[in-house]
Order: sequence, then structure tokens, then C-alpha cells
Amino acid sequence: MRISQRVRRAMVAGAAAVAVCVSAQPALAVVGASADRRGPSFNGSVYAIAHRGDTVYVGGSFTRMTIDGRTVTRNRLAAFSGRTGELLDWAPSADDTVRALAVVPGWVYAGGDFDEVNGEERQALARIDAGDAEVGSFDHRFAGSVRTLAVGHGRLYAGGTISRVDGERRGQLAAFSLADDELDDTWTPRPGGMVNSLAVRGNRVYLGGAFPRRLAAVDAADGRDDAGFRPDAPALVHAIAVDGSGVYAAMGGAGGRAAKFSTSGATRWIRVFDGDAQAIAVLDGVAYVGGHFDRACANGDDADNGECEAGSVPRVKLAAVSPSGSLTGWAPQANGVVGVRTLVIKGATVAAGGDFTTIGGRTQRRYASFG
Repeated sequence: MRISQRVRRAMVAGAAAVAVCVSAQPALAVVGASADRRGPSFNGSVYAIAHRGDTVYVGGSFTRMTIDGRTVTRNRLAAFSGRTGELLDWAPSADDTVRALAVVPGWVYAGGDFDEVNGEERQALARIDAGDAEVGSFDHRFAGSVRTLAVGHGRLYAGGTISRVDGERRGQLAAFSLADDELDDTWTPRPGGMVNSLAVRGNRVYLGGAFPRRLAAVDAADGRDDAGFRPDAPALVHAIAVDGSGVYAAMGGAGGRAAKFSTSGATRWIRVFDGDAQAIAVLDGVAYVGGHFDRACANGDDADNGECEAGSVPRVKLAAVSPSGSLTGWAPQANGVVGVRTLVIKGATVAAGGDFTTIGGRTQRRYASFG
């Protein structure tokens, strides 16, 4: 469903006046709740989605992909046209799970648990030609796994369980120059635990994970801690997203939580679910949330150990939160135990990947897009 810019601006401007409630006006859900039926399906988990123009790149633990009735071998990496749904020939082969993707002109960076791509040794991070799928010369030795990637300021930022790169100590994070592929010796933050998600905006790199503060920001140039961002994240952070108004986090904990924080770290809203929120993406101020929850608390942060004091409403693996913090009526109803692992915005489309096999009771295996 498309919404005009005038209507969209009016909705966002008026959102602050809407009280937190069980369901906001349906118009707040920018995208429709029905998945695009032209999308592909996969025989294993989808962990990462990235876009380059109309091309959609996908990474995960899958070994086969089915699209337009045709099943092909795709070893943890695949690509298709987001406009037509057409299968593309791009088919590099990784020997273990791909957990993160980042796209720059001409190249796709893939991070994960693998040791080889296309039969060439590439530990945890590889650069792959966006057209012919050849493995590039980018080659570094990792101790640990890459779980998240982000691009900005002429750098590729990587996070995960990274203790060393090329023999040099790292605190779960590393950066590489996009100009010459070299490891950046000046960017060495040490959050103190696993990093699950990265996002770059302005002169900050935001990070979320299992480290003591759970959600933090560091300087994009020198990696120093940014004391101007001090949120109180109540649980492990699985994923983050940023826009001009703040930082959004998908969290675990007792039940699960999605939250928005200001750029200084003040809490703007919190929504509580009965399972972990594992993915989050933002479009026009609406936060789309994915995870392995089945219900959402009817009010905001009204739960004690995951129990909703004011009752709950069905939101199976997917939900959306308005700019004011109200739960919207968007409820595609996915399935599965793990549910949704990743959400990505492209234009006016929200793409979801994970372990689900149906959306709204219809077959939709591990990838879906809404727009």
C-alpha cells in the first residue's frame, strides 16, 4: 500500500498526540500485511538481506533456493531481482553460515562462520564481486565470527565474537579501509562482549549486543566511546536501527522488548512481547519488529517478567510500532519457533528473513517482503 508524502508527513506529525493503545489507526502501517508472492523460498535459515538497486542479496544457512517453481543449489548466498522476482546467476558458495551482508559499489561483503568461499580460504569475512560472484583479494585472518557489518566513513565495520584479526587483538570489533582493504589500526573499541548489530549515522557507530552496556555509540573515526549517548537498555540487544529521531533496539530478556531511545539515550518508548525481539527496521518513523514472540502486551512497558499486566494481543513473529510508541494494527502473522531473524528496508518495502515457513497461513519459506 502506497501513501502519499502529504499523508505520510501528516501521520508522523500527528503521532505524538496519539495515546499508547492496543492498536493505532491502520494507516500508520506504511506497508501492507500481505507478503509478495513472487519472493523466493529457502531450505534453511535466512540471516541477512542486502540490496543493490533492484538486486536482493541473501545470506544464511540454506543450501537450496526455490523461485518461480525452480529449485537450484545456493550454498548460503543467493541473489534475485526484487522488481521481477527473477532468479539471478550470482551464486558464490560459502562452507558455513553467512550472518551478515554489506554492499558497496561493485562488491558484496559477507560475514559469518565460514572458512571458505568458492573454495578459497576466507575466514569469517569475504569480499565478493556483485556481478560475477568472484571472490576478491580482501583476505584477513580472524579469531572469531562476524555477526554484523556496516559501511560508512570510507570503512567497513565488522562486529561479532572477534578476538583477533591478522594476529592483532580486537575487542569484538574491527574496521577496514574500503580504499585499500587494510585493517584499520586506529579504530579499536572494546565494548567488553559480543556485538550483534552495528549502525552508522553521522559521526557515530552504534553497537548493540551482549556487552555490559548492551547499547552504546563510539566515534566513527577513532573508536572512542561517545559519552553523549547513554541509554538504559534493559536486556541483551539483538538488533538496532537508526533514523534522524533516534535509535531503535530489538532485545531479549524476560519476554522480549523493542525500544526507541533519543540520540542522547533517553527512553522514548518500550514495547513488550512474550518472546525475544530479534530484528528491527524503521520506515517513516514506524518501527517494524521481528522475533520469536507470539503476543505483544496491550500497553507499553507494563510487564513484570514478561507477564502483561493489561493483557496482550496476537502479534505472531512480526509487529509494528508507531512513532508515538503505539502498537499498530500491522500483523502479518508468521510462524516457527525462531521466527524472524532480520528485517531490512528498501524504498517503501520491508523485507524479512528467518526460519518461518508461512505468512498469514500461506506458504512463505524463510523470506518475505511487504510493500
